[in-house]
Order: sequence, then C-alpha cells, then structure tokens
Amino acid sequence: MVESIRALDLIFAALADATRRDILKRVSSGKHTISELARSYAMSLAAVAKHISVLEKAGLVTKCRSGKEKVIRIEPKAIEVAAAHLSQYEKVWAARFDALEKLLEENRQVGT
Repeated sequence: MVESIRALDLIFAALADATRRDILKRVSSGKHTISELARSYAMSLAAVAKHISVLEKAGLVTKCRSGKEKVIRIEPKAIEVAAAHLSQYEKVWAARFDALEKLLEENRQVGT
C-alpha cells in the first residue's frame, strides 16, 4: 500500500511539469536520444537529462545505451497505474453527475 502511494506520488509529481509531460509525449511515439529531445527545448542538455531522470525515477521512461547515446523510451506500466487510480475518481464523479441529472429531471417534471 505505502509502496503504491509512493509510486503514485512520483508519477504525479513527474507529470506536474509541462516540460516532462512534453518529453513523455515525444517518447510515446518512439525511442529518442537525450540529444534529440534536448533540441526541442530552450535549455541545456543537462537540464533535459534532469527532467528525464525525474521521469525515470517515476517509472514513466527507461534509459538504455545505444552506442555513445542514451536512448529514452516510454514505460506504459506507470501510465496504467496512474490511469487506474484516476478511473476510481471518474466512477465516483460519473455516479454523482448521474444522480444530479436524475434530481434535475425530477425537478423539471414537478415544475411542469
């Protein structure tokens, strides 16, 4: 339980930053080197590497060597964990909206 809470904390903290979300979006389409990713941002290679490190600690991406370069790829499992967590709230809110819709419909029928 504590481990899964810690994992969610890391995932959502990593996703809280717009640059990291953009990096994740880019690597979702395929593998990219850190150098390729860094070209898209007005920041140093080291800064991009730090963002990638945060994503990696959250389990959202993995790094592996390919020659002299480090290649980044997405890890869908962490996204699945976050999506499963959020789906719990989706169910709660869907039930609340359904109840509200029913109440509004009852009020409309009483008013006519």
